[in-house]
Parts: sequence; structure tokens; C-alpha cells
Amino acid sequence: MRDKTQTNSAAPGDRLIRAGAIVFFIGTVATLVTVAPLFLGTTPFPTYMFGLSMLMGVGFLIAGAGVLRSIAAGRRQARAASSPSR
Repeated sequence: MRDKTQTNSAAPGDRLIRAGAIVFFIGTVATLVTVAPLFLGTTPFPTYMFGLSMLMGVGFLIAGAGVLRSIAAGRRQARAASSPSR
């Protein structure tokens, strides 16, 4: 019997997880760029750069939403598989 799920098929939360990882990475780079002048003794960046650092948290939340969506889809699939067919 063949498995019904293809190996290259995307689960419901995969895109959110990938988008969250990208946003988190951008926030990490922004944080490093913002903090670097403090250690190098140069003039600090404008305040909006500190706002870009908040993308780390936003990316974490997006990825977390993707994980929760994936868990919910897995539960629905397990519930559908365990219920008797009519």
C-alpha cells in the first residue's frame, strides 16, 4: 500500500515557518548592525534601526504560528484517520 503523502508536499504550516525564519534572520542582521557601533565606538545608527531589530521577535511569532498550524493539521488528520468510515 502506498503512502498517501508525497515526500515533496508542503504541510499547512511550512510556509509560515519558512517566512518566520527569513524575518528572524533579517532581524538578527539588523540587531548585529545596530549593536556593532556601540562596541566599535562610532556614532550609533538612527532610532529606526532599533525598530528593525524587533523583526527577530516578529519572525519568531510567525514561525510559532506555523508550528501551531502544522500541529492542528496533524491532529485533524489523526482524528479523521481514527474515526470510523460511514
